[in-house]
Amino acid sequence: MKQLEEEFGMDRAIEIETDDEDDEAERVCHDNEDDNESDITGLSRVPSYDLIDTDFGTSWPQSYRQTMDMYTSVTPSVSFLGSGSFLITADRRPQAQDVESSLSKSLISSLSSDDKEMVPTSIPPIKMSSASVLGASFSELLPPSQQCSYAQSVLNATNALCGIGILSTPYALKEGGWFSLALLFIFGSIACYTGILLKRCLESSSQLQTYPDIGQAAFGLSGRICIAVILYIELYSSCVEFLIMMSDNLAASFPNAQMDVAGVHLDSYQICAIVSTLIILPTVWLRNLSLLSYVSVGGVVTLALVVLCLLWVGMASDVGFNPSGKALNFTNLPITIGIYSFCYGGHSVFPNIYSSMESPSRFPSVLAISFSVAGLLYAGVAVFAFLMFGEATNPQFTLNLPTQLISSKLAGWAVFVAPLTKFGLAMTPVALAVEELLPTDQLTSHSTSILIRTSLVVSTLIVALTVPYFGSMMALIGSFLIMLTSLVLPCACYMRIEKGRLTNLQITTCTMVMALGVCCAVIGTYSAVASMGT
Repeated sequence: MKQLEEEFGMDRAIEIETDDEDDEAERVCHDNEDDNESDITGLSRVPSYDLIDTDFGTSWPQSYRQTMDMYTSVTPSVSFLGSGSFLITADRRPQAQDVESSLSKSLISSLSSDDKEMVPTSIPPIKMSSASVLGASFSELLPPSQQCSYAQSVLNATNALCGIGILSTPYALKEGGWFSLALLFIFGSIACYTGILLKRCLESSSQLQTYPDIGQAAFGLSGRICIAVILYIELYSSCVEFLIMMSDNLAASFPNAQMDVAGVHLDSYQICAIVSTLIILPTVWLRNLSLLSYVSVGGVVTLALVVLCLLWVGMASDVGFNPSGKALNFTNLPITIGIYSFCYGGHSVFPNIYSSMESPSRFPSVLAISFSVAGLLYAGVAVFAFLMFGEATNPQFTLNLPTQLISSKLAGWAVFVAPLTKFGLAMTPVALAVEELLPTDQLTSHSTSILIRTSLVVSTLIVALTVPYFGSMMALIGSFLIMLTSLVLPCACYMRIEKGRLTNLQITTCTMVMALGVCCAVIGTYSAVASMGT
């Protein structure tokens, strides 16, 4: 009997242990489906290898990742650009220790001192020294990368979202009415959700590291090229915005400037646009953009200075606060939607922020905090400036500031100086992408690189002179490009990569977000283009 009890006891122990293991496995599977899972989520989930072409190293654009490293390898300067959607973080994410992708082999290889001499001069260093920001040698390489803390990640994401869109939110409020502020927070919430979708896409394979990689994983090479082209157009359009912004504020300081050249009359805006282009042009010729990164440390300071000047004018001058405006203006609402969406164009750098974190599982909370801070900042400036200027609010509130005040002049010159560094950093990825398309024997030609970059800058001047409408251009970028990169494409890629593993609720949510993005893109683009012609 005792022997029988011992046998049964062993069986029961085995049964209990088996049940515990089943429960544990079920619990782990459930945890892996949660958004706030541990760092092993991306490895425990079943990768979509049937959808992912692992040959990233030979696909255009190869320089995209290099330019992303350029934006995320330098210490702590921060982005003043809201649409180009790039920022400069303190650390560069490490590669996966157990998986060495073909992309990292082809793009980030170890070079000897002799091999470094053979690197094309048109391509900036992949790794720039953190000491370069402090004025040390610009040729010094970065020390071994360290991961970003949670606080650093929050700061990086917030800086990616807070950019020049803040200059036009008061104008958007004027165009759409007071109730349109609700749309600012609605779009922020949706963009935060789609940012989490990008995180889930990255978790599907350890080889996915950039936005174009996600596009290739979802839709093959055509998806990679399509997303890359959209991102490059977004960067190029942001450069046009920079030039318009500089020209408007410089023309406000010299309103009576006129000139006749070969029978062609140039007004103050046209003269200032040409002068701004000549000032900007040398910045895109620089091989070592760490110099621009050093100067761009003041980007966030400049933005804060402009906001402080606005507050000072409102409280210390005779402008005062005069409540006015409509509750809701449906006619101009599409312009408002385009500008609001422009404010949340940070998705191109979210993959880098996610991968650089010490605890990637906390990325959703990083997005939640950064979007909340950005939304409150945009809304606060919009309300404050609109109460000051009312229906006279310009697409850039700096143009409404009284010209006789020192604070107004300081804000105008700050807005003029800030793009000097950001223009070069935004245009370089576009230039490198064009250079990739050249024959191999032309890649080492410095004169060819100079010609390409000069042509791109001159083309932005032509666009800025043809379409000198800051607010309408921002609405166009936000309606067409940002709607695609921030709403439509994250949902489309996520549904494709996770096909067959999504719940009905997830499918319905993604479909609704995509439909909303497409509708806003179509209506907003049409309205923005129409406003340019009036």
